[in-house]
Amino acid sequence: MPRNSSTSSGTMPAAQDGAQDSVARLIALAFSAVWLGAAGLYAFAGWRTEGLLGWGLLALGAALPVILAWVLVGTIVAIRNLHAQTAALQRTIEGLRAAQSRAPVVRQSTDTPSAPEASLPLAQAQIAAALAPPAHHEPNAQPTLALGTEMIDLPAFVEVADVLRALHFPDSPDDAEGFRALRLALTDHGLAKLIRAAQDVLNLLAEDGIFVDALTADHPRPELWRKFAAGERGGIIAGLGGVRDRSSLALTAARMRGDDVFRDAAHHFLRSFDKAMVTLEPRASDSDLTALSDTRTARAFMLFGRVTGIFD
Repeated sequence: MPRNSSTSSGTMPAAQDGAQDSVARLIALAFSAVWLGAAGLYAFAGWRTEGLLGWGLLALGAALPVILAWVLVGTIVAIRNLHAQTAALQRTIEGLRAAQSRAPVVRQSTDTPSAPEASLPLAQAQIAAALAPPAHHEPNAQPTLALGTEMIDLPAFVEVADVLRALHFPDSPDDAEGFRALRLALTDHGLAKLIRAAQDVLNLLAEDGIFVDALTADHPRPELWRKFAAGERGGIIAGLGGVRDRSSLALTAARMRGDDVFRDAAHHFLRSFDKAMVTLEPRASDSDLTALSDTRTARAFMLFGRVTGIFD
């Protein structure tokens, strides 16, 4: 019964709109016939027109109201269609949010992908699990950092290649190179803040079924990253907003408006990214900045940057 009710409620407004459009067209057709008939009577039933100019004015006077009537009908139909499409998009977004609130997002294994999200190298929940602290510690075990990585005696200076690899996060629990780069990056205070903030927002996005690996993104020119690091904002760096997936942008914007925790995490992430770029950019080559655009952290920045208007 609920399914039948929802189907009826979805089809009845569409049928009503179609009927109203047909009525508007019939009214316009009737008006056109009456008006053109009156113009014909004016021309051929005893009234005189003088010369070509008179006939031209008569033709213009006859045609113009008809044209305006059909333009009005077309505008009414277009506005009705636009309202219907907007309502359909809103229902889709609300349905996704309702479904998300009723059931948790299923984290699928990458060994047997069955959906676009499952084809990602590693779901965000798996990243969190791989980086979680071990359940039991030996009495003399090394102290650990917040993401479960051991505190090791390494210099604070981290190579740019390792920074980029850490900002992409490990691809699997067996990604030794990814975890090595992550441990190195966590020895730098600024990078550690960015990595934790990025992990938070990636997990929050995954709750809405948004996986940054699945987003198609433009590759910004390296000079745009340099301008951003120098403090430029607005349209001059609009090319950094390379993520244009409408559904992901709409879902992210809706949650930014309605979820204080999500909004605070997003702004904290953007501030951390900003500060980290100031120190990273002078050491990065153009090819490094091009590679930055392919990291999960940079994809998240592009998404949140567009939603918050950094590039406007």
